[in-house]
Amino acid sequence: MKTITQSMVTETIKKRATHTHKGSFGRLLVIGGNAQFGGAIILTSSAAVYSGTGLVTTATHSTNFASLHARLPETMVIDFQNDTELKKLIKTVDGIVIGPGLGEDKLALQVVQAVFQSIQSTQHLIIDGSAIDLVAAHHLSLPDAKIVFTPHEMEWQRLSGIPIAEQTETKNRKAQQKLQATVVLKKYHTEIYTNDTVYQLKLGGPEMATGGMGDTLAGMIGGFVVQFSDHEIQAILSATYLHSYIADELGKTQYVTLPHQIINQIPQAMAKFSKRE
Repeated sequence: MKTITQSMVTETIKKRATHTHKGSFGRLLVIGGNAQFGGAIILTSSAAVYSGTGLVTTATHSTNFASLHARLPETMVIDFQNDTELKKLIKTVDGIVIGPGLGEDKLALQVVQAVFQSIQSTQHLIIDGSAIDLVAAHHLSLPDAKIVFTPHEMEWQRLSGIPIAEQTETKNRKAQQKLQATVVLKKYHTEIYTNDTVYQLKLGGPEMATGGMGDTLAGMIGGFVVQFSDHEIQAILSATYLHSYIADELGKTQYVTLPHQIINQIPQAMAKFSKRE
């Protein structure tokens, strides 16, 4: 395995050109948050916005609209139950994050299927949380797109069929090759499986073991891949590195690091790495 290094992040996060606008930094659609799990999609959307995404739209259950507007006025919202509007919006974005807080009921399955039917080969698709479980449970065929799965070990067990105790690099690699998608396997020393190389993150620790951490990472990855789209794998590696880097910095003075604290520090961390030679 190759270790993800600071230099990879520095190569990805460059100082922004002067003559740019919000359209220059990607359009991202974030889908999730049913009536019970609205917090997940708020974290994902916030992470995408704070990562510098030019335009973020959140497709969620209508019960989450007020909370989302109050917490994150920078994002636009639509009801994910509106199939016509959802499919129309999918055509206009550079990437999609689907799954955080989505649930696994009939409606959630319909939303995932709508995305899979509408997405195009040039678009990025980050499949997280509930969407991973829906793919595994219903044996859904994957669309032709730039796909990234972000499972924790139990979700990976359900998706790959490999028991947690047997999730070796060789077996994980074989499963990733079958999927033909990038896999960010979240664990202590997260592993990232691409079509060419396996990477390992040497950052992060037990202070990150709290709800919403994966939702935050999914939003960061989504924001990075649409913003730094010319270097997709580097963008994924950089988002994963920065997520744990910020947590480690906070962990120097805190017993636990909360997802919203990491989100708040993303712009400062990106500025720091963009200035490094």
